[in-house]
Amino acid sequence: MKFTNGYWLTRPEYRFDYASHCVRREVENGELRLLVACRPVSNRGAVIGCPTLTVCLSAPRENIIRVSVTHFAGESLKVPRFETFDEPAQPVIRFEDSCTLFTSGGLTARACMDEGGWKLEFLDRDGHLLTSSGFRALAHAVKEEGETASLQRNGPSYMIDSLDLAVGETVYGLGERFTAYVKNGQTVDIWNSDGGTASERAYKNVPFYMTNMGYGVFVEDPTEVSFEVASEKVERVQFSLPGERLTYDIIYGGSPKKTLSLYTALTGRPPLLPAWSFGLWLSTSFTTSYDQQTVTSMINGMRERGIPLSVFHFDCFWMRGFNWCDFEWDPEVFPDPEAMLKAYHAMGLKLCCWINPYIAQASPLFAEGMREGYLIKKTDGSVWQTDAWQAGMGILDVTNPAARSWYCSKLRQLLRQGVDCFKTDFGERIPVKDIRYFDGSDPLRMHNFYSFLYNKMVYELLEQEKGKGQAIVFARSATAGCQRFPVHWGGDNSATYPSMAETLRAGLSLSHSGFGFWSHDISGFESTAPAHVYKRWAAFGLLSSHSRLHGSSSYRVPWLFDEESVDVVRFFARLKCRLMPYLYQTAVEAHESGVPMLRPMLLEFPDDRACEYLDRQYMLGDRLLVAPVFDEEGWVDYYLPRGTWYSLISGERVEGGCWRREKHGFLSLPLMVRGGTVLPMGKCDMSTEYDYAEGIELRAYGLKDGESYSLTVPSVNGDSSCEFTLSVEKGQARVTSSCEKTYSVKLFD
Repeated sequence: MKFTNGYWLTRPEYRFDYASHCVRREVENGELRLLVACRPVSNRGAVIGCPTLTVCLSAPRENIIRVSVTHFAGESLKVPRFETFDEPAQPVIRFEDSCTLFTSGGLTARACMDEGGWKLEFLDRDGHLLTSSGFRALAHAVKEEGETASLQRNGPSYMIDSLDLAVGETVYGLGERFTAYVKNGQTVDIWNSDGGTASERAYKNVPFYMTNMGYGVFVEDPTEVSFEVASEKVERVQFSLPGERLTYDIIYGGSPKKTLSLYTALTGRPPLLPAWSFGLWLSTSFTTSYDQQTVTSMINGMRERGIPLSVFHFDCFWMRGFNWCDFEWDPEVFPDPEAMLKAYHAMGLKLCCWINPYIAQASPLFAEGMREGYLIKKTDGSVWQTDAWQAGMGILDVTNPAARSWYCSKLRQLLRQGVDCFKTDFGERIPVKDIRYFDGSDPLRMHNFYSFLYNKMVYELLEQEKGKGQAIVFARSATAGCQRFPVHWGGDNSATYPSMAETLRAGLSLSHSGFGFWSHDISGFESTAPAHVYKRWAAFGLLSSHSRLHGSSSYRVPWLFDEESVDVVRFFARLKCRLMPYLYQTAVEAHESGVPMLRPMLLEFPDDRACEYLDRQYMLGDRLLVAPVFDEEGWVDYYLPRGTWYSLISGERVEGGCWRREKHGFLSLPLMVRGGTVLPMGKCDMSTEYDYAEGIELRAYGLKDGESYSLTVPSVNGDSSCEFTLSVEKGQARVTSSCEKTYSVKLFD
């Protein structure tokens, strides 16, 4: 949100009180409280009519400093608020001349009591400046509407701060964003929207950003936070929100990866997902005409062609149109759902059903929900309704415990019929005007936070019914903390290369925002891709953490595109199955450390400045580099960081530290292994759920004589993980193992 006309002038409709002079400092219970006047106080008379801002510094965890700023303390504390997992550190507070230093771990905030101007600096463990809030940075503003009364301002108020950017500093994250990967120069409003993938709007907005300087900033407020990222003030990141309070955290990891780990420790880390979920998902698609016979033909078609399939997904029309959601199978197309689901389970499949939190007026559940008070209400007590999506629909009031129990009771019936998981669609179109929630939540703050409560509700139900480690949702909407309820997919993209590229940009931004797992609609949701786009996207999609074939108006089975599409999907689906010993251990790392499976190049190579803008390639874990092909003829340009690399597909050895331009057929793409890696390849290529250690092939890439490499091969059946160490001596491999499993070794020089 922009407040100024250039650097010097503010827009005439706004009146500002800028932090100017720290006049008092107090320490209590490990917190530093600063009273900051909004003009220099050089004499006693200056306190008359002088607004103040109270700035409180605390340490919610080591290496994190929380900055809480209050203008009017009498404003009620609004809910909801983000859930954080604080482990209060013991800060060190020191007074030096006119400055106060507040230290949490390796991060220090330095505030000075100086009439010359307000400055709050943040320093790393070596005393180097990370960023600061200084001249005309921290402020309270009021938008004046009409004539202003003598004792009050009559428009909405805002809290604002801005933090300096250094030369060459680049900004990342802020949720799922389809715009440029590096956020410098952008205005980002944290407001969940159903806007597709070709606009600045996003389904998943997270008020957290990180920079290449080793720190991140989390604004702890679920309302509409507006970021000006080197845009309104090109030397700063400004963030603002409505109200009288502002709280943000400076998170210092020293590197992007460690910063992300700290952020997810604060806001929550993803659970470990079931191994079957990493396999290929196939959908009915959205508006296609389908019944049990159609579904069975698609499943059998995949089996007949040797394509491993893990999950089948029933999209919206498993229920009757106009009834979404009533959670009843359409009897005309699915007359015996229990028998059908049982038959599909016998084929080794898991089953997923589409749901959303909206209850159409034609649904029998609408009258019940209205009668019991389970739907969001307007301030006059009537049910809020709209025709946008399903006629007369209302929305579940997720703040009402009885409403959540009621909704979950309907889902529980489906689980007991044989459904394994749910696609939790929508959750973005949440009204704010004239709305009253059951628990009194502020509607503006609930707009984004609704996605958290919605997905939490469904995920926890699945965890209760299926057990820990077996729960998964396929979610579209999200905000900070939703990484705890995976997996999330990228929304409604289109069947083109530009849309494929914007989908990847969104995945990279979401990874910077703490989401460990991610998926997208292979070949695009809108329209039907030409065969070449389908094949290129299939390779990309099957080298993502989760992989789904889904679309709008046509089936996405490969034989409807061309025969080579069958070959491509089969090749990469089988490759993903064999990569599961590596991929599942990477998933364990995401669960334990918060570092995502899909990693922007910057996370793994923070010291390589060439990686700061790379948005058409990524690391899958820490050892594999993937560069999708966005070109019909197969040309791809990608960057290899310094070192030796090997093509996983061809075995070719190449040297990095340079850009490469290559041409690839449809059964290939740059899939590169870092030299010095032992990559575990499983023996099974038809399932993602098997004994990863038994019969494993240990592929050693570029290990020199005297070098060794240790790796962990996880177990999916509750057994202990298996530890392997491979060393090379006189050109021969020597392997030690913690378990009695058969294995083979392949050396790549």
